[in-house]
Amino acid sequence: MACPVMHTAELNPALLPLDWLLGTWQSDEPGEGCFPTISPFRYTETLHFSHVGQPVINFMFNAFHAESKKPLHRECGFIRMQPGTNKVAFIIAQNSGLVEVEEGELTGQQLNLQTHALARISFAKEPYVQQITRVFQLRPDGRLEQTVSMATDNQPLMQHLHITYRRSP
Repeated sequence: MACPVMHTAELNPALLPLDWLLGTWQSDEPGEGCFPTISPFRYTETLHFSHVGQPVINFMFNAFHAESKKPLHRECGFIRMQPGTNKVAFIIAQNSGLVEVEEGELTGQQLNLQTHALARISFAKEPYVQQITRVFQLRPDGRLEQTVSMATDNQPLMQHLHITYRRSP
């Protein structure tokens, strides 16, 4: 029996504007998390962006408490671009029971996204998340920066997370 031959798929041309995201990124120093309803915290995170040749980027985000190393938050999903435009959509499933679609625009090497649709499990904890905005930016020093803002039933939209990453070799 012959071993299967693995082929590396070429990046779908529709995703070329997002090729700077591909690969694995590790936080180089702990990120900061805060919100009025929780104690401030520090976290580390690994981001993995990949593709299989389809016009979709697959992603997995894994966050850990900076001091205890305890797993915190996980998100996985897909990124799509509307062909011929700078419009981008993230389809995200979170381990908290939240599923969301964030849509926005790509400008150079910066993605600005905001909630387009939200769904949650029937027994999700209150207060419910009502809105999320997210900005990814590739900085001139080669580091990737992410800022996430959130609004809930009882809190207006405000910054929730901020972290920077270095690309893993």
